[in-house]
Amino acid sequence: MLLDVREPWEFQACRIEGARLLPMRELPARIGELDPAAETVVICHHGGRSLQAAMFLERQGFSCVHNLSGGVDAWARSVDPAMPLY
Repeated sequence: MLLDVREPWEFQACRIEGARLLPMRELPARIGELDPAAETVVICHHGGRSLQAAMFLERQGFSCVHNLSGGVDAWARSVDPAMPLY
């Protein structure tokens, strides 16, 4: 699962196809919507918020969590140059 923890306006500006938006501030209250056994890649703008969210998920028992290092900014620059930057 691709879990995007940015704010809705950021998600509207650009996103990785197939990512699910769950803003970081809502994560603790909505953690029950996620599958702790699913391989999860957490995404934000530059990788800082997603790292914090990934560590939170691991502390909650999620077994296979990864942080997208560099976030959507790095993704746009190295994988998908057609993706808008902000």
